[in-house]
Amino acid sequence: MKKPLAILALGLLCALLAGCHGTTVREEAGIPAAFDEAKPVEITFWAKNDTNRTQVDIYERAIANFEALYPNVTVNMRLYTDYGRIYNDVITNIATATTPNVCISYPDHIATYLTGSNVIAELDGLMADENYGLGGALLKFDGPAKDEIVPQFLAECALNGRTCALPYMRSTEACYVNKTMVESLGFELPETLTWDFVWEVSEAAAAKDENGVFLANGQKVMIPFIYKSTDNMMIQMLRQKGAGYSTENGEILIFNDETKEILLDIAEHVKKGAFSTFKISSYPANFLNAGQCVFAVDSTAGATWMGSHAPLSDIPADQFVEFETAVYPVPQYDPAHPQMISQGPSMCLFNKEDSQEVLAGWLFMQYLLTNDVQIAYAGTEGYVPVTTKAQNDPAYIDYLARAGEDNAAHYDIKIKASQLLLAHTGDTFVTPVFNGSTSLRDAAGQMIENVTKAIRRKQTVDSASIDKLYGDMISLYRLNLNGGGAPGAARRDLGPLPGTAVALLAALGAVWLLIGLYALSGALKAKKHRKIT
Repeated sequence: MKKPLAILALGLLCALLAGCHGTTVREEAGIPAAFDEAKPVEITFWAKNDTNRTQVDIYERAIANFEALYPNVTVNMRLYTDYGRIYNDVITNIATATTPNVCISYPDHIATYLTGSNVIAELDGLMADENYGLGGALLKFDGPAKDEIVPQFLAECALNGRTCALPYMRSTEACYVNKTMVESLGFELPETLTWDFVWEVSEAAAAKDENGVFLANGQKVMIPFIYKSTDNMMIQMLRQKGAGYSTENGEILIFNDETKEILLDIAEHVKKGAFSTFKISSYPANFLNAGQCVFAVDSTAGATWMGSHAPLSDIPADQFVEFETAVYPVPQYDPAHPQMISQGPSMCLFNKEDSQEVLAGWLFMQYLLTNDVQIAYAGTEGYVPVTTKAQNDPAYIDYLARAGEDNAAHYDIKIKASQLLLAHTGDTFVTPVFNGSTSLRDAAGQMIENVTKAIRRKQTVDSASIDKLYGDMISLYRLNLNGGGAPGAARRDLGPLPGTAVALLAALGAVWLLIGLYALSGALKAKKHRKIT
């Protein structure tokens, strides 16, 4: 019995290992062998839009062109006014299995989607498929290959070592500066903005005469420095200082001495009337354009709201003040080593029972990365395309070269914001993404908001009050300092094992069973031999 059992066990194990080695990426990713173009398929696409009709037109044109290439596919689009609403609806719809096929989201949100069992399609196998992957042979459009997606932007879409999204557009934060006012106060803008310079100029701009009129602008209103997203403000300040924020596995480090120093410093500048936030005062652009702000920090994706001739400004025309606008990266602690956050929407793909539906969604995601869509959408704001294929396209190069030709498509502040990110892509960073990272981000910004409000209310801000603030944030946002996201949050369910893995485990079990039978057989034979002798 010894030789047949050994041969059988070895053969079974080799067969399984060979079969596992030969599995195609298509099988691993659950991709059908071919896209069935005779079968009608409907997919849903959720996207965010800030009432920008041009962006809506781009989406609608992309859908029409995609449906012309794949007549069996119908794409139903649903627009949202902000990413938070998309996030809330996805979370709600996970429970009822009514998620969209494709949606625009941020990686922090996608990390939470991943806590649902097999909700998000992981994309590594899909990207590598020779027929339907990035640059695949059977695509009906000229999409980018994997190496034509900007590596830093693609890396932002990796969670737990697996690609769970594709980048759609990228932006960063910019500091929009009233250069005219800076110079009127007796300062000269440096090559790189530093925090010390911004605070010094801001405090000078806060000076008033005996009638309460600000000397810098001759008005009763002046907020020298306004920050739109205080979560980004805190995150970037910590990064620039090399201070802790969080680890990759979700350990929370933000409640440290460096954070306390930052908050105490901000409090001092608030006391002098130099600083406020969007949540407390309103949009930075509204104050900047009316000559009531010197430094306004907002996304490069908001560039068309900034400046004396901003095409999308919210203030009445008679409130505009003429000034020269400069566009800078956010202030830095170390100008020689700038650090700035990378942000912008990504696209995630949801698993469905019908694999043809998943494949249709995957094809549509790739279509949104074609040059025509990327260049058109990037032209609506200070976004940059996420592919080098689009960035190097002559049409995009021509668009950048025409900055200032008009105050619409070629508005100079908008194009300067795009050029800022293109020049500093290598200086950008992203924060670790995990279940609970959204709550940590919210807490980071809320600490600045609370300190600013406290000073404006004549409350004490000192070391003890910040220690209490730390405790309040941990409790309010249910932060687990030891990692793993919020206390009580569901751990990620990786879903069912792939079929090949199940088969391999079964084979290994069978091999051990055969080995056990062989050992038992040997023992019985030995016992029988002893009885005979």
